[in-house]
Amino acid sequence: MTEDADIFARLKQDHERHRDLLDRLAQTHGETAERRELFEEFTLEAKAHAAAEEQALYSTMMRKPPATDETRHSVAEHHEIEEMLNDLAATGMATGAWLAKFKNLEERYRHHIDEEEDEHFPDFEKMLTDEDRAFMRSVFERRKRAEKADAEVTPEKMDEANE
Repeated sequence: MTEDADIFARLKQDHERHRDLLDRLAQTHGETAERRELFEEFTLEAKAHAAAEEQALYSTMMRKPPATDETRHSVAEHHEIEEMLNDLAATGMATGAWLAKFKNLEERYRHHIDEEEDEHFPDFEKMLTDEDRAFMRSVFERRKRAEKADAEVTPEKMDEANE
């Protein structure tokens, strides 16, 4: 995809990758190298994507009053999903608890990206100038690379995260 491609197409490209990783993770069993590798890849991708999306898309949309509520909603979901990822990382992969938490995360994440694509992105698209689009695309690509380089799997139980 070229640098000037639409920001929403670029974000959807990441979402498709995330769906694929979730599908592949759902097919794994127990504490295996494959499950660990896929979980780490999904975690780093999802965290980097969310951070870059917030810096590129959502920082722009916060300056547009009709989009404020949708923007705050999505950013709050990003933080909730990050806490769920951290909690999952702190749970033994061979346990039933891990599988239950994974299914909850998968459902929550799919809901989030479907909502972005089906509701938020079409609304946002109507509010953007050409300058907004160019800015968002360049910021997203730069921040995604930097965020992914810094992203970590951070085991932290949900109860501890809220203390």
